[in-house]
Amino acid sequence: MSFHKHKKVGLALGSGSARGFAHIGVIKVLEKNNIPIDYIAGSSIGALVGGLYAATKDIAYIEKLALDTDWLQLVKLADPSFGSGFIAGEKVKQYIRDALRGTTFSTLKIPFSVVATDIIAGEPVIFHEGDLAEVIRASISIPFIFHTVPDGEKILCDGALSMPVPVPVALQMGADYVIAVDLDSGYFKQGHPKPKDNLMDMGNNVVMLLSSHLAKENMKKADLILTPSLGDVEWKSFGSRKATADLIARGEKTMEEALPRYFESIKPKSIIVRVKEYLTQPLP
Repeated sequence: MSFHKHKKVGLALGSGSARGFAHIGVIKVLEKNNIPIDYIAGSSIGALVGGLYAATKDIAYIEKLALDTDWLQLVKLADPSFGSGFIAGEKVKQYIRDALRGTTFSTLKIPFSVVATDIIAGEPVIFHEGDLAEVIRASISIPFIFHTVPDGEKILCDGALSMPVPVPVALQMGADYVIAVDLDSGYFKQGHPKPKDNLMDMGNNVVMLLSSHLAKENMKKADLILTPSLGDVEWKSFGSRKATADLIARGEKTMEEALPRYFESIKPKSIIVRVKEYLTQPLP
């Protein structure tokens, strides 16, 4: 009977498009408080931020990259094309590859898994090997905007469609304690703008509704759930340096407020409590 065990911490970074900059703030606070991250699982924008951190373990670099990029001018990364989406995505993939600094799955500093969705089988596809930039590009491929990504018999697109907050993946990787960063579930509780009577706004609300319910299902086994206050930030709201900094700050604030809960739940149980738990376990 063992009474002491170091809990391996897994970070499940959820989908959310522009709201994903909040992930940077969460990781900043984890680093500041010397909270180890043993595994990372990412879906959609969570795959991008998580992949960059797993590759570099340098949140200052990722924050600078986010702040220094003029997201409103990224039309230069658009390669218009007819097909399953308006953007072919090859330039976006090269941007990701450059940001990863040549890192591959085999040279990552933290074990990392990417969630994409196979729209043929209607199931999540989990990657922990292969072309890192390619699978991150697949995971962020919003339907109708980006081309889908063929992978053998599979056709891959946005991981948010099947697993917006990849808690099950972090557990499968070996995490004993999972911190889930949910960017969707608070959308309908945090004062999001009333949808206008047009196709885009109504479509966005429908997608957010489905994603928020699926996110809750994904997080049933999470140990700590973070839901930054992002209800007023829509998926399409990529903007200025000021807007990006605000999103990062919201992530920081949420993680800072959750620190007491984290430290209380992660600390080892007393030997008396552990003995009681052991003695009350059913016989095999």
